[in-house]
Amino acid sequence: MSPVEKALWYVESHLGGDITLDEIAAIAGVSGFHLTRAFAEGAGIPLMRYVRARRLTTAAKALAAGARDILSVALEAGYGSHEAFTRAFRAEFARTPEQVRREASLHGLSLTEPLSLNEEPMSQLDPPRFEMGKPLLIAGLSERYNHAHKDGIPGQWQRFAVVAGTFPALTDSPTYGVCCNGDDEGNFDYVCGLEVKDFTDVANGLARLRIPAQRYAVFRHAGHVSAIRRTVNAIWNDWLPRSGHTVADAPNFERYGTDFDPIRGTGTIEIWLPLAT
Repeated sequence: MSPVEKALWYVESHLGGDITLDEIAAIAGVSGFHLTRAFAEGAGIPLMRYVRARRLTTAAKALAAGARDILSVALEAGYGSHEAFTRAFRAEFARTPEQVRREASLHGLSLTEPLSLNEEPMSQLDPPRFEMGKPLLIAGLSERYNHAHKDGIPGQWQRFAVVAGTFPALTDSPTYGVCCNGDDEGNFDYVCGLEVKDFTDVANGLARLRIPAQRYAVFRHAGHVSAIRRTVNAIWNDWLPRSGHTVADAPNFERYGTDFDPIRGTGTIEIWLPLAT
């Protein structure tokens, strides 16, 4: 079983208990950082958001079936008070627990049912090369995303193309798409930028990112850029669990070679995965 499959099994088996990211990661046999990224890539929704949505879905079904005590339903869903449960329930379904119980209906609720993973074969990965990456200074545009909602990244690249000529990138510098500052909810910063010598002449409003020297496994993505998610999924959910390596809690990035054509979406694309061991 992959780490994501193990996580799904544990979540569905323990919805009534106190589930933490560290507990799920221990069952999956990987770090919390690894599992957060792998689950989002493999399942299309952040892990702890999935846990919350599944618990609230179970609670909604109990309420619609006529549960007599809302507080008991709240406690079973992992909430310590009626008020906290009501806030979360309303945020998830745009209705209160009292309304759902009174109407005895799930009509119009966006429920989250148990996930079954997409069985589409993963990309065939060539073996990575291992490289000690030098320190990098990256300047560019930064936006905050969630792994379940990152459709804005192509538009971010279009905006970056407009401003890329306004700061002094190194000659023949590749372009970088950096994922960093991730949290347990699957949120992360995505920086599209170029390497610079220093930040002295970088215009106000542009992101400045320092990436320290780090050991990486470097994968080459073959094919059109639109299929890069399949390669990323294969790295996190196939290669990494079998490799014996541990991912570092550090920025990981796509590196687009100087031959990459942003119009056609083709050219050299590498994925640099930071390693702790």
